[in-house]
Amino acid sequence: MPPSSPTGAAEPVRSPIPLSAIADTISRLRFGAVTLTVHDGRLVQMDVTERQRFS
Repeated sequence: MPPSSPTGAAEPVRSPIPLSAIADTISRLRFGAVTLTVHDGRLVQMDVTERQRFS
């Protein structure tokens, strides 16, 4: 049985894999945005929009 919070709701299981993927993506991104999609407390999608800046 998954751990539950004081309210009785099940807490999501945390995985270091999505966190490392997010950190890796952000470290490689110079200009842009990272959008995370979450369903029922779980990360299901990561969208990366990279922009190019010209001086």
